[in-house]
Amino acid sequence: MSYRPPYVDPQAILVDPPHPACLEPEVLLRDCALELGRRRGPGGQHRAAVASGVHLLHRPTGIEAQATERRSPAVNRSMAIFRLRLRLAHRVRTPTSRDRHQPSELWRRRRQGVRIAVNPEHADYPALLAEALDVLMARRWDVAGAAGVLGVTMSQLSRLVRHHPPSFAMLNAGRESTGLPPLRS
Repeated sequence: MSYRPPYVDPQAILVDPPHPACLEPEVLLRDCALELGRRRGPGGQHRAAVASGVHLLHRPTGIEAQATERRSPAVNRSMAIFRLRLRLAHRVRTPTSRDRHQPSELWRRRRQGVRIAVNPEHADYPALLAEALDVLMARRWDVAGAAGVLGVTMSQLSRLVRHHPPSFAMLNAGRESTGLPPLRS
């Protein structure tokens, strides 16, 4: 078998490991600009009294996220961090081996046999999505090959990505660009 280098999407933002979506919130926030402010939206008569909206900018990548739905700045902060991690998982790639990728400790811990169990609203979901997309991109959007490297079934891997519609659309666009048929949604 000859060596085939991992594929790198020219539109991806490449960063060195560890992937920013895999970082703990406190560590991730060190690379972020955090802005509190008043935002438009629901909140009743006390809305203007407190600057509860949270806006995050991940400085190394320029990716932003915000949360303004709640009156509590702490709740909005955690929602903004989750949204930022999800956007980082979708847009940012870390280089990995096409065939010799070793699943992370988190991936191995969440894997149950050939299944990967995670709710898309769980705090682990962005990190798992980032790892799955890194391997999928390295394998040039080959779901079967990526599933084999990650130790799960094709349906489990595609279900994990399908929970985040922008990532699923990116996967299908990548598959179509390489001549592979799109996955059904």
